[in-house]
Amino acid sequence: MLESSFGLSFFLKSSQKKSVTRFIYLRVIVDGVPKETSTKRKWDSSRWDTKTERAIGNKEDARSLNHFLDTMVMKINNFKTDLMYTEKTISAQRIIDFVLGRVTSKAMLLEEFKKHNDEMLALVPQDYALATHKRYETARFHAMAFVKYKYAAEDIEFRELDYDFVISYELYLKTIKNCVNNSTLKYIACMKKVINRAIDKNIIAQDPFKAFKRKMTKTVKRPLTASELRTLENIIITTPRLETVRDIFVFQCYTGLAYIDAYQLRKTDIRTGIDGAQWIMSERQKTGTVTNVPLLPKALEIVEKYKDHPLCISRNAVLPVASNQKMNAYLKEIADLCGFNSELNTHKARRTFGSTVTLNNDIPIHVVKEMLGHQSIRQTESYAITAEQTIGREMKELGSKLSGGKTSIPTEGMEIISKLEKELQELKERFGIS
Repeated sequence: MLESSFGLSFFLKSSQKKSVTRFIYLRVIVDGVPKETSTKRKWDSSRWDTKTERAIGNKEDARSLNHFLDTMVMKINNFKTDLMYTEKTISAQRIIDFVLGRVTSKAMLLEEFKKHNDEMLALVPQDYALATHKRYETARFHAMAFVKYKYAAEDIEFRELDYDFVISYELYLKTIKNCVNNSTLKYIACMKKVINRAIDKNIIAQDPFKAFKRKMTKTVKRPLTASELRTLENIIITTPRLETVRDIFVFQCYTGLAYIDAYQLRKTDIRTGIDGAQWIMSERQKTGTVTNVPLLPKALEIVEKYKDHPLCISRNAVLPVASNQKMNAYLKEIADLCGFNSELNTHKARRTFGSTVTLNNDIPIHVVKEMLGHQSIRQTESYAITAEQTIGREMKELGSKLSGGKTSIPTEGMEIISKLEKELQELKERFGIS
C-alpha cells in the first residue's frame, strides 16, 4: 500500500541544559503522522546546517557524520521499497521500528530448513515418500557443511542470503562435494523450496534465486534390449542370493514395479481381474496412484517359485526383496556374469517394462502410462527410447508393401519413406540415440 505523503528529516534536539553539543534526531512523517527517534549521535550546534540537515565543514568528523546520515536515509528508502514490494502498509512507526532494529528478521536458514523437514517427516507416508524426506535431509546436511565451510558459522540469517551465496553453493556442491550437475540442481531445488517458504512467511522479501537460471543435463537411461532380457532370464546362476535378485529384477521387467513397490508387494495385492486372470492391484508408494497390471506368464512363474520362501511367509510378501543398496550391488555382479557393458540397477527393470516389453510390442502408450502409474503421458514418453527398433520394423514392412515384390519403389513410395526417415532422425535426436 503506497503512502500518500512521506517526509524524513534530521534535527538537533533542544537541551534543557542549553549545551552546545546536542543529540541528532530522526523524524519520519507518513500521512501527516510524525514519529521520531534519536540517532544516538551528538553534534556541535554551531557546526550544524538546519537547511541541509547535515554537519558543516570538510573535517573528518563532519564527513563521517554526514556519511552516517546519508547511509541511514538510503537504508530507510530501501526498507520502504521492500514494504511496497511486499504490499505492506507504510507507516511512520514501522519505519522507526526498522531504524531501532525491532523488525529486522533474525530467522535462520538451517533452522527453517530443519523445521520444514520435520514437518515433511510428519506427513510421511500420507503426503510424501520417505525417500523424498531423505533427499531433503541430505540437502540440509550439504547446506550445513557449506555454511560452515564458507562462513565458519553454524547457521546463517535469511537476510544475508544473496546471489553470491547461491552461486557459491553451486560451486561448492560441484567441486568440494563432487556432485554432478543434475544432483547439484536437485539439492539447490530443495533449498529453494525452503527459501520460497520463508518468502511466503514474510521472513524475507527478495528471492536470492531470482537471477539463478540453470538447466538439467539431459540423460539417456537405456532399458535392456529384448536380447539382453533373454540373456538375463536364461543365464544359469549357481549363487542363491544372485539367483533371487535376478528373478526379482526379471519380475520387475514384466510388471513395471519400482523397487519400493516390489518390496511392499503383498500377496493380497494379487487378485483375480474381470478377465479371470491374475492382476497386481495396488497403489504406488511414491505417488499414491493406483497400479493395475496383469501378470504375464514369466511374472506368474516367479511368484509361484517364491511363494513358500521363509521371508515371503514372515512378511506376507510376494517376493523376498532385499534392501535397494544390496539389490543394486548384486545386480552389478549379475551384469558381469551376463557380459553386459551397461549397468544394471533396480530402476532399469521398470524402464525395460515400459519400453522393451510393452511399447516395443505395440502396447499403446496410454495403456503403458496406466500400468506404470504415471501421472502424465510425458513421463511415459521418456521410456520410449526403443522407438528406433519399432520404426525400423515398420519401415521394412512399408518398403515391402510399396515394392510389391519389384526391384524399384514408386516415386510416391520413395517420398513416404524419405518422410519417415526424417521423422526417425528427429526421434533419434530427441531421445539421444546415436
